[in-house]
Amino acid sequence: MIRFWLALLLLSPWLLWQAKRTRATTPRLPEAGGEPSGRSGDTGPALRLLVVGESTAAGVGVGDHQQGLAAHLAAQLSRRHGRTVLWRTVGVNGIRAAALIGHLPRAPETDVAIISLGVNDTTGLTRRRGYRHALTALIAELRRDKAELPVYLLAVPPMQRFTALPRPLRDLLGWRAQGLDRVQQDLARTLAGVHHLAYPPVEGKDLLAEDGYHPSEQGYALIARTVADDISMP
Repeated sequence: MIRFWLALLLLSPWLLWQAKRTRATTPRLPEAGGEPSGRSGDTGPALRLLVVGESTAAGVGVGDHQQGLAAHLAAQLSRRHGRTVLWRTVGVNGIRAAALIGHLPRAPETDVAIISLGVNDTTGLTRRRGYRHALTALIAELRRDKAELPVYLLAVPPMQRFTALPRPLRDLLGWRAQGLDRVQQDLARTLAGVHHLAYPPVEGKDLLAEDGYHPSEQGYALIARTVADDISMP
């Protein structure tokens, strides 16, 4: 980690210029519209799915939440297990892990929770210790009324593959993202009922929104297909 901060210090003027230029030239997409909840399937006992997080949970990159990650994941789980899935998503574009806890719904009736975070903590240079503390508090809050609630941590996206970002900015952010994802992997190893979900390669024009940064509907569908097999139904 010392190498990261040394590289940041040495390259800071160049990185600052790249960051400002990228922000100025990249389209800023809104959060998805429509109801942030829905239903998939109509058979078997209902599973209540909650997705919380940053822009991926907020549906940035699509026009309606029905096209976003939670809806596609609910459809995949319903199809695989022959059960009704009632889904809800709570996302805030640009949020960091420490701030998300204030946006959680009160006493949500949930059977499975998915947390999608890390990009804004990467760009905001959140330290690993702080990220771990924030995630631990978030998991505890989700489990306030159900201590055994299964919680899945979607991996921090591999930012070194974000072609909308120039080099060396994306390489340094990718390095940082990997460090935060190791925190998530460690939590999955040490906390009972917490699991880590790999993030698939979301690359190419069809899988990315117009900003070249967030997933398109096809991108969200790919993520859902990839992670659905690793989610156990309670």
